[in-house]
Amino acid sequence: MPKAKTKTATANIHAIVGSDEARIKRKAAELAQKLAPAEAGEFGLEIIDGAADNVDGAANAIRSAIAALQTLPFFGGGKLVWLKSANFLSDDVRGKSANVLEPLEALGDILSGGLPNDVTFLVSAIDPDKRRSFYKTLTKLAEIQVFDELDLNRSGWEENAGEIVRAEAKKRGLKFEDEALALFVLSTGGDSGVVANELEKLGLYAPEGAITVEQVRALVPISRAAVIFELGNALARRDATLALSLVRDLLDQGETAIGILLATLLPTVRSLLLAKDLMERHRLPRPQAPFAFISTLNRLPAKETEHLPRKKDGTINGYALGVAAVNAHRFETNQLVRGMEACLQANLQLVTTQLNQELVLTEVVVKLLKD
Repeated sequence: MPKAKTKTATANIHAIVGSDEARIKRKAAELAQKLAPAEAGEFGLEIIDGAADNVDGAANAIRSAIAALQTLPFFGGGKLVWLKSANFLSDDVRGKSANVLEPLEALGDILSGGLPNDVTFLVSAIDPDKRRSFYKTLTKLAEIQVFDELDLNRSGWEENAGEIVRAEAKKRGLKFEDEALALFVLSTGGDSGVVANELEKLGLYAPEGAITVEQVRALVPISRAAVIFELGNALARRDATLALSLVRDLLDQGETAIGILLATLLPTVRSLLLAKDLMERHRLPRPQAPFAFISTLNRLPAKETEHLPRKKDGTINGYALGVAAVNAHRFETNQLVRGMEACLQANLQLVTTQLNQELVLTEVVVKLLKD
């Protein structure tokens, strides 16, 4: 999960690290521009390329950083030394080599001893090994920011990705409609590099800075997860024509009927039923956006939410419930109960009979959405 944390220690030592390479490069470049003393001009920034091909290259980069830190700034204007895109802090051949560890220890000693007030050090590193002594030195001395890739195998990653996308969009003067944001998140899969590229593209086609779901559909390559999301949304909006079209598309793409049923149809109906029940029992207002419902759930007594789906960290997996809450008013409770029964019947038919798969799924959609 991408995260940024800052630990204030020594004001002139900075580190930007993690597994999200695209974000690390972008954030490091932004910070370097901010830290480099403007009055020193081109002499105020010294960049050492830390993307080493081998052990010797890594050792040379570290020694160059040491030399730069020990060289006084020209004309007394101060300087920034940036060890850029260091790839030798990882748990690999370069990171384990004694020829790298020795100068790295020397660099750590220099940082621990304190830098002159007019010298600033920045290191950006991809996927560092947090067990190494140099990394531990950074955590003690540096203002450190950590940007890790999202773990798409963990439930609730969409919420974290949505926060990142909104922040990046805001920097560009862009704002998503709620459904457009959800579709964009699933289409880009939490990949920060893809997010940046697709936001640049959308910015050219959003004259007022407002991004619609139609623009996302037209301009952003759609992923399997996004198609599944679209199917769930079509069901929740009671759009039978679109839902049946998406079922057919997924089958044509090689998805199995049982997979579509268990990954989309059943979870959508279950979420609608759970949201409907919560909203009726606790008189909860219909949320304007899925994310707003998450905070509403968190305010309910624990005993009222203990049956809800959870993330691995134990918190409520509220995003799907939020999507359902936006649309739950379209259904009566008995319709959703019939939908659950239809999913059960379809499951039995798919695993015990040779019925046409599309026909079985079509019957589920029709039973759920008929008046």
